[in-house]
Amino acid sequence: MEIDRQKHRLSVTRSDLSGSVLDDVNLSGCTYENVNMSGGTYHNINLSGCTFDDVNMAGWRVHKANLSGLRLTGANLAGVAISESRYDGMTIDGVPVIEMISTYKATHSPKDGA
Repeated sequence: MEIDRQKHRLSVTRSDLSGSVLDDVNLSGCTYENVNMSGGTYHNINLSGCTFDDVNMAGWRVHKANLSGLRLTGANLAGVAISESRYDGMTIDGVPVIEMISTYKATHSPKDGA
């Protein structure tokens, strides 16, 4: 099925749309419930103002993302690696991350293997 240059409101239930290609599509204000989006590729996507609840993001790779204002609560961050990023204003349990990094660097020299 092809839909081109149309404005419709769809209600899709119990359907398999795997392998679909969405390009230059406005999905703002949509609700996704019990949706499997695993293995997808997302490029140039605006997710500002979205809310994610009870989401499995295991194995995600995020590159060049603006996560300013992000709030994580009750998250499993085991094995998370963050690098080459801005940390100003970022806190973990109320402690500024920049201070954590600064303290760590001051107490661990390169010869320590850190």
